[in-house]
Amino acid sequence: MAYVIAETCIDVKDGDCTNVCPVECIYEGGRMYYIQPDECVNCGICVSVCPVEAIFDERHLPEKWHRFIAINRDFFGEAVTGWGEPGGLSAEFRTDIDHPSVKEAPKRQHAP
Repeated sequence: MAYVIAETCIDVKDGDCTNVCPVECIYEGGRMYYIQPDECVNCGICVSVCPVEAIFDERHLPEKWHRFIAINRDFFGEAVTGWGEPGGLSAEFRTDIDHPSVKEAPKRQHAP
């Protein structure tokens, strides 16, 4: 099981999760961050710093966001970034590209 970033991250991209991840398995897309499920070591540190409660253990992901399991996984596949298992967040692995479901999601307004 891996952690999953869900809908409440869209258009927020706070980034604290990337700073605390010990294996740097959280990558930046255009409108949200994505967790590479095969690189995630299930430590859960990212959950504690997320200001919008967007990160869940896959087993505890609310049913309304179950599609984000595939969205996070598919972001790294050939149909989206083609990154596979990049091996850690770096400038090379940041993009303005998003999973099609995220790209098409309505713009979200968040309180400052």
